[in-house]
Amino acid sequence: WIISYVSGKGVPIMLFSSVEFLFRFLPVFMILYLISPAKYRNIVLLAGSLVFYGVGEPYFVLLLIFSIVVNYGLSRYMVWEPVAPIRNRTQRREKRRKAALVVSLIFDFSMLFLFKYWDFVAGSLNHLTGSELVPLLSLSLPLGISFYTFQMVSYQVDCYRGTIEKSVGIVSFAAYVCMFPQLIAGPIVRYDEVGERMKSRRMRIRNLENGLKLFTLGLGFKVLLANQIGTLWNTIMSAGAGALHPAVAWLGAAAYSFQIYFDFWGYSVMAMGLGKMLGFRIPQNFDNPYASRSISEFWRRWHITLGRWFREYVYFPLGGSRKGWFRTGCNLFIVWTLTGLWHGADWNFVLWGLLFFVILTIEKSSYGRRLEQTRVLGRLYTLAIIPITWVVFAVTDIGQLAAYLGNMFGIQQTGVMVGIPQLLRYLQEYGFLLAACILFATPFPIRWYDRWKDRWFAVALLAVVFWFSVHEIQVGSNNPFLYFRF
Repeated sequence: WIISYVSGKGVPIMLFSSVEFLFRFLPVFMILYLISPAKYRNIVLLAGSLVFYGVGEPYFVLLLIFSIVVNYGLSRYMVWEPVAPIRNRTQRREKRRKAALVVSLIFDFSMLFLFKYWDFVAGSLNHLTGSELVPLLSLSLPLGISFYTFQMVSYQVDCYRGTIEKSVGIVSFAAYVCMFPQLIAGPIVRYDEVGERMKSRRMRIRNLENGLKLFTLGLGFKVLLANQIGTLWNTIMSAGAGALHPAVAWLGAAAYSFQIYFDFWGYSVMAMGLGKMLGFRIPQNFDNPYASRSISEFWRRWHITLGRWFREYVYFPLGGSRKGWFRTGCNLFIVWTLTGLWHGADWNFVLWGLLFFVILTIEKSSYGRRLEQTRVLGRLYTLAIIPITWVVFAVTDIGQLAAYLGNMFGIQQTGVMVGIPQLLRYLQEYGFLLAACILFATPFPIRWYDRWKDRWFAVALLAVVFWFSVHEIQVGSNNPFLYFRF
């Protein structure tokens, strides 16, 4: 890595599902981490996380460090108490706390807007006015900026609310923000979920073993399921969004639905496993979302920490559902517009968020509770809607998006080039993989794992999963991580 930096060649981004991470970074880091005295482990964790983040894009480490220093300074100012007695102490304290909170929110969201949304807003305004009124900056998107910005915002708000102790040191705060298992793609962790372990944590062989098993399970989801089924989606999309038989279009939508699920779920499970190996408990981010019986239930099970963040730091402060149906609708509209924009700076993401707003509003006002009381109908309803929403999420070009959705419902814009013969070939080539994805999208494999994970045959099976995953990483060319672009 150092030679690559000096030579100017750069180093690729370090994925969990990469040889560099599995056989270079992780073993070296874990050895240093385990042999370090307990009082120095936060320093080792922070240093290792900065190295992990800096590989491939070292300049963005400076932005991350700068953001940490600014946020920590503002949080300390928020909780600072002067020693000398002063007049109107309580009133001045409240003004100081509000000022620190406001400045921190402006800083954090300004950084996020500058790097992620400036060109989107500028391009939209220029297109609307038919001019080049606002310049485009063409800045690269820092890895994980959406995730670590939300963590720092939650920390500042919790400091203001008084739910975080006043004695948090800068190393603990920086290690919390930079913790490499969840730095780049979550889950979004609140400080109170790791604060006690930041102060003191015991390293147990049992936790190392269980964490390694969990990491291997997530690696299998990512490499053996998500990466492989992703090739089917790419193959179907390469034929052209407007040239698909409806059955092929639905097959492609199902393939992408499985890809994004096992891609992000696999990463989250790997993060949980790594956290356990380090002595932390990283919260669960998925709970069998494709087994949901309504879209409302789906969003209680999908990307749980993101939904919790918007609920606790946006929806509830806006008033939630306590101020009448009109205000509730407005609050939901704001939350889902922001949810869509959080995922990406493009109009299809806005449309994706608003689509869920419409569906959830209809569910809440009519048939949602009845659906969740059914065993079969609710699940069929969810499985019919979710692939449509993922197509809206995946296809950023609005023209191609309209063409693909038209194909799904039999509206052909061109002659059908990919029809039943290709469908049969896809099913023959990917049938076993599709069956595996369907099986692992149900609760049963995880229940089996929780029950038998300590038995020898489960350990042997995980060893096979690990080495098959390594083999695929070595020979395969399709190893993306979808949520890095967010």
